[in-house]
Amino acid sequence: MKEKLMILLKGFVFGIANIIPGVSGGTIALTMGIYEDLISSISNIFKKFKKSMSLLIPFGIGAVLSIVLLSKVINYTLTKYPAPTILFFIGLILGGIPLLTKNIKGKKIKVRYIVLFLVTFISILLLSILGGAGHNVTIHSNLFGYILLFIVGIVAAATMVIPGISGSFVLMLLGYYQPIINTIDELTSFTNVFKNICILIPLGIGIVVGIISIAKLLEYLFKKYKIETYYAILGFILASIITLALTITIPSSIIEIIIGIILLVIGILCGYKLGDA
Repeated sequence: MKEKLMILLKGFVFGIANIIPGVSGGTIALTMGIYEDLISSISNIFKKFKKSMSLLIPFGIGAVLSIVLLSKVINYTLTKYPAPTILFFIGLILGGIPLLTKNIKGKKIKVRYIVLFLVTFISILLLSILGGAGHNVTIHSNLFGYILLFIVGIVAAATMVIPGISGSFVLMLLGYYQPIINTIDELTSFTNVFKNICILIPLGIGIVVGIISIAKLLEYLFKKYKIETYYAILGFILASIITLALTITIPSSIIEIIIGIILLVIGILCGYKLGDA
């Protein structure tokens, strides 16, 4: 029971991470020490259904609960107190890095490892510097609109799973972030329920298809090129920390700065504890 509650808690944190632009759900899952098990469960969901669902159900419940319950709260804190909110998530990522480095500790450093690290590190920095949020699209409740949502779901899923890449940031680039957040907000307020469910279903199906597809690729990489994959992931993660830090505007209020520092420390401790759990 304790193990299931911990998985649910990790899913809850994963869900929150996917709400915030710039924060990678994959990174959070990795630093919490559940990433490889998650990828394996998704990839083998049909082969090892019972075992996979024992992890995916509590994790999924936690993720969905956090998105449904906290989307409004996160939107509010990002609008009113962006620096402390982002610092907390930077702390979560930093706290999980010691667990991540255990996978490559003691291994001889090779040129290809460094090259992979630099390629992924530079790629994320360039994406952050060159990319900008696209104009918000209008979601149409027709067949074409639903097909687009399905495709957007696949793209978002891939970026949610790959560490270092923020699914919500990519949704912003595509112009779908705010419309989808608004849809969830309306649904939780029981406004336009049928219309909003019709919007979220094709998006959800696309996300499931995308997650299963990318999970199979990542499982293969972990099996065949584990050290190389972790070096590439480290590049993703360190670049994502820098890009997150660059989004922070130093608050004018001393109290907000102090709260931000406290939340950073709390995030580091939570990230370390979740990764060690």
